[in-house]
Amino acid sequence: MLALTRRLVGYRSYTPGTTQAAVEFIRGWFEARGLETLTYEGAGPGGELASLVVRVGSGEPKILFHGHVDVVPGEEWQFDPREEDGELHGRGVYDMKGALAAMMYAMEDLHLLGCEATVELLVVPDEEREYGGPKGAEVLIRHGHVGDFLITGEPTDFHVGTQAKGVLHLRVNLRGKSAHGSRPWLGKNAVLMAYEHYRRVLELPFAHERSELFPYPSINFARIIGGDVINRVPDRATYDMDIRYLPGQDPREITRQIRSIDLPAEVEVLYSCEPTYVSHDNPYVKALREVAARHYHGNPVGVGRHGASDIVYFQRVGVPGVEFGPIGGGHHGPNEYVVCESLEAYRQMLVQFVHIVGRNAKRLVKKN
Repeated sequence: MLALTRRLVGYRSYTPGTTQAAVEFIRGWFEARGLETLTYEGAGPGGELASLVVRVGSGEPKILFHGHVDVVPGEEWQFDPREEDGELHGRGVYDMKGALAAMMYAMEDLHLLGCEATVELLVVPDEEREYGGPKGAEVLIRHGHVGDFLITGEPTDFHVGTQAKGVLHLRVNLRGKSAHGSRPWLGKNAVLMAYEHYRRVLELPFAHERSELFPYPSINFARIIGGDVINRVPDRATYDMDIRYLPGQDPREITRQIRSIDLPAEVEVLYSCEPTYVSHDNPYVKALREVAARHYHGNPVGVGRHGASDIVYFQRVGVPGVEFGPIGGGHHGPNEYVVCESLEAYRQMLVQFVHIVGRNAKRLVKKN
């Protein structure tokens, strides 16, 4: 398991070419073990990135495991994984190549042991990045790879992520007044206005709302462009805001509130994606929590996830899903790691979950 995780981490899969090479490695890994794979191109900047599907079993229900092979960029040393005090460190090891390796071995286990359910592992190349055009998950859905329940191996420390915030990306253009840099009081500094605008966003009503699993939405001042030469007051500035809004909030109302701020600003919507939600009473969620409780010394409660995932695409076509992954920390940061022993436990959880839902297929499908 750790050897496979190390191999996956070694791929610098934040560029299309290396991401594709990682997908090809996974395809070869399965075919060497007698498991057939299906490959679908259509994602990526030119539609050349491929998504991969591996299937075992043929009964009900149909369970989907989902993993992404791409990562956010990192330093060179982060792609040379190292083990320290029971932890494996490296870019993407927690988000989510460790979970993906465990899913790969779980699929082999189910192939060798047999299972009453149908299980598909969906491997996508572009969960972390927006290339334009259809995402890998959308390509797979279009080819009929849907089911009764989906588990994506996003990092959750064995908690079951039943909700995730929505995404709203905004671009704010502000217009000030130019003046000589030696007399800034004669101008209106658009860069300073951008900060003032963001400060007022944080005071708006939507920013102080809460929901069942979230104490507040996330509002990130992501990047700013302003000014041209050092000896002039900048008369224009543009900043981008990454808002992760709560289930129950309306992105149109959030945008309206932001546009109501009394500053010379134009607000443009760059991207919007709805929150995801599955009931705590969903029978598959309950079965997964029961399995996790056998291995996890705490309580694998349903939690809210601040970040988004590919679950949203499956939710749109009626497939409920949860984020559920091994123990670790530091994803997207310089000290990303996964707890080594949690990978084997995660593999066992997935196999046990499939066996349970396969044995109780009629009851689960009826309840769902």
